[in-house]
Amino acid sequence: MIRRKKTIKSTNNQSPLTCKTSRAKPCDGLKNKCSPVNCGENHANPLSISNSLPHLCWFAAPDIDEPTLIGGDIAIKSWADRNADPCTTSGCLWGKWSDGKVYIPYYIASHFSSREQAIITRGLESFSSVSCIRFRPYQNGDRDWLSIESRNGCYSYVGRLGGGQTVSLSHQGCLYHSTVQHELLHALGFNHEQTRSDRDNHIQVYWENIMDGMDYNFYKIDTLNQGTPYDYNSVMQYEKYAFSKNNLPTMMPIPNSNVSFGQATQMSKNDIDRLNRLYKCCKYMGV
Repeated sequence: MIRRKKTIKSTNNQSPLTCKTSRAKPCDGLKNKCSPVNCGENHANPLSISNSLPHLCWFAAPDIDEPTLIGGDIAIKSWADRNADPCTTSGCLWGKWSDGKVYIPYYIASHFSSREQAIITRGLESFSSVSCIRFRPYQNGDRDWLSIESRNGCYSYVGRLGGGQTVSLSHQGCLYHSTVQHELLHALGFNHEQTRSDRDNHIQVYWENIMDGMDYNFYKIDTLNQGTPYDYNSVMQYEKYAFSKNNLPTMMPIPNSNVSFGQATQMSKNDIDRLNRLYKCCKYMGV
């Protein structure tokens, strides 16, 4: 019997595409304390996003001072919202200014070493050469910003919340270029590739292999996908053992099960194209 799973409405992929540059008004922060589960070997590329996120083996209730996580690294405000994309209830895009660029203030916590700060900075700056996104250091008076901290795990909210919002890049396993890009793409409004509306045409989900109570992480989201194809090489795609309770795959590509996926070490061309379409970075279309 085929188990039908809920589809969630999302507006974080917007259409149609129009390019205008008008000054936007200045826009109006889980310690996932978990115990190990017997997950066997880590199957992921050590430099890929799948190897650095806490979704492979452990989940439990968050500490009181941090948000709940879904999908391994997406922060939400409460369990009541776990099936809803924040973009469906409020504008989640960061504002564009008169020069056509999107400036996003950030603050990097002082507890990172110089080497760790360099990895984070490289990830932040990697958006500048391929899009109109410009991450810049926080300044007094900024109303919205990213607070980049080493908390327990790798996570981010999806889209702009308003005020300061946490992007966690733990010292323990999150400081890779692909992970920094992955979490920043969440903050820019993007969800995981395997939750795309057309996922079932490209990925088969093995519900019976998913950890008990974690199947909601595989619910599809009703995205418009920015007119781009499903991308097995997206930095937002998890690998095939994500959330496995028995060391068997929870996802496999179709129709060709031999296709490699979930091993990205940096943003793919499709990731960049979607970003530029979502934020209408006309100058960078096709980069």
